[in-house]
Amino acid sequence: MEPNVHFWITERQSFIQRLLQWTELLDPTNLVISIEKIEKSRQLLLTNEDGSIHDLEDHRIREAWKRSLSTVHPDNSKLIPVPFRPAALLPFTAPMVFLSLVSVKNLKSMILPQLSFYTYSTAFNVINGNASYNRRPYESILLGAGVIASTTFFGLFSRLLLMKYPLKNILLRETSPIIILANVSAMNVAASRSLEPMRGIEVMDKHGNVIGYSRRAGTKIQCSKLEQEIQSATEETELFYNRGV
Repeated sequence: MEPNVHFWITERQSFIQRLLQWTELLDPTNLVISIEKIEKSRQLLLTNEDGSIHDLEDHRIREAWKRSLSTVHPDNSKLIPVPFRPAALLPFTAPMVFLSLVSVKNLKSMILPQLSFYTYSTAFNVINGNASYNRRPYESILLGAGVIASTTFFGLFSRLLLMKYPLKNILLRETSPIIILANVSAMNVAASRSLEPMRGIEVMDKHGNVIGYSRRAGTKIQCSKLEQEIQSATEETELFYNRGV
């Protein structure tokens, strides 16, 4: 079984535990790990598959999991490109977000930061999303282009409205750009991964065996409410799927 899939199935982390796990994945040192070290870490996890999950106190095992989870996609076992690894998210987006929120007086000064931010966000969401559903390369390109164009438009249009019709309330005037950015970013995530609920994503049993493809799982609905044909295909009472980033 793919080690990263084995980890998420076995750990069954709560939201808080998953959040804490994410803080480790955001470690900037994950961007400079050599392929050789990643391969050695993965080999260690593969040869110690049964015991490694419950041996996180062992520094060597813990470091191996950190390297694997932060650099390899669980659906296809491929290396995540360095600029789109979880650890690259903050270093790349922080300057773009700052420039997007800076008050400007003309459209030209607004376009580049917004376009850069939503282009990077779209690529990040597509690359780190679930990769188990059927899709052709051109579909991802067309989807990405559409998401970039639409979210950049909504972001710019909202800011232009605020410039033309400034709010009198100081608090609202100062916080509106942040609220707009957060909402359009959420729309970007949903649109970037819109093919997941349309096509359905892989659903597995506790051994990592693929039972079928579920559209409900693609919408991140609780596993107990999957399609009837998937539930009838197995006697397992608990099924799993990759939630993506």
